[in-house]
Amino acid sequence: MRLMDILREPWPWYVAGPLIGLMVPVLLLLGGKPFGISANLRHLCAATVPAGLPFFRYDWRREGGWNLLFALGILIGGFIAGRWLLPDDYSVAISAATRGDLRALGLHDLSGYMPADLFSWSALSSPRAWLTLGMGGFFVGFGARWAGGCTSGHAISGLATGQLPSLIAVAGFFAGGLFMVHVILPILF
Repeated sequence: MRLMDILREPWPWYVAGPLIGLMVPVLLLLGGKPFGISANLRHLCAATVPAGLPFFRYDWRREGGWNLLFALGILIGGFIAGRWLLPDDYSVAISAATRGDLRALGLHDLSGYMPADLFSWSALSSPRAWLTLGMGGFFVGFGARWAGGCTSGHAISGLATGQLPSLIAVAGFFAGGLFMVHVILPILF
């Protein structure tokens, strides 16, 4: 099997999970930095438009320069995968029961990896969509700062290093996700 063929297929969890888990000790040993992404907005604001706010007065190059490069690598990797590695007709494997549940909520175009019912300009045409995005962004940002990190930081770095606060945060993330899917999402759609 050619390398390009291997890269075009989704990797099973038992391969991808350990590879992600191996990044934690590499980042900690090489840079002394935990894995996470949520602090990048602060670093980006401090680098571009600090606006004289004390919260943005710090050496962002020393504290967050590596993390900004990491986030840039995620964007570039996603672009490369979406543009050249994934086939044009690629779609996410969704079970028949989940497809039925999504259709019951009013989501009908489930093709591709970004359903047009959710990811299109027409999906943004209602005030409810903008309110949902604004409130969702606020709660995600507030929650990540209040919890001292995001899902990737706590679930990958925090759990890998045995931190009890990360275990509590991850349990909260999952509980919030379940609440969103089973209570809030049906109200929105």
